[in-house]
Amino acid sequence: MTSTDATTADLRSMLEEERDSLRARLSELGYGANGLEYDSNFADSSQVTAERGEAEALAAKLQETLVEVEHAIGKLDETSFGSCESCSKPIGAARLEAKPAARYCIDCASKR
Repeated sequence: MTSTDATTADLRSMLEEERDSLRARLSELGYGANGLEYDSNFADSSQVTAERGEAEALAAKLQETLVEVEHAIGKLDETSFGSCESCSKPIGAARLEAKPAARYCIDCASKR
């Protein structure tokens, strides 16, 4: 196994752990196939409505991150992982280590 293979395996492991963690957090929030699911007896006071809004915002962010992580895992399977989706140049190892789900090299990301 080469150093690149080991690095890729480490990144896959990190992505899979993050995916599992995101799924668990979404499940804890009550996020299902149809979004957040509330008990039919869920009170409708202004505080509860505000908390529901916060939960929905958090769930949306977690879901967005999950999509990015699953996309990166798919790229690993297709062997296109580590290539910028804009310019096709390699994404730097330090960037991938910091953000394994990165879609763009630092140059292209800074232009967005």
